[in-house]
Amino acid sequence: MKVPCENVVWYVLPAIRSELAKELAKVISQKEISEILGITQAAVSQYVSNKRGSRIELPDDARVAIADLADDIARVGTGDPTLAICEICKKIREDEHCEICPK
Repeated sequence: MKVPCENVVWYVLPAIRSELAKELAKVISQKEISEILGITQAAVSQYVSNKRGSRIELPDDARVAIADLADDIARVGTGDPTLAICEICKKIREDEHCEICPK
C-alpha cells in the first residue's frame, strides 16, 4: 500500500524542483542552484536535463508560481524557498486534474 504523501515525495516535489532548477539555470549557475535548494549539483543537472522530476505535468498556475519564485530568488537573493515551495505543492495537490495527488 502506498500512502498518498509518497506520491508527493516521489512525483510532485521532484517536478517542482525540476521546473525551479530550469528557471534558475537561465540566470545563475547550477552550483548556486544546488546551494539554494539544498541538493547536489549533480541533482540539479539531472533536473535541468529532465532525467529527474519529469513524470508529471505541472498545472499552469504552478508553473507561473515557480517562475515567480525563480525571479524572486534571482532578484532578491538566496533566501530559503521552503515556504514558497510548500505553497506551490499545495496548489498542485489541490488541482482536480492531478491524478497522483492525495485529495
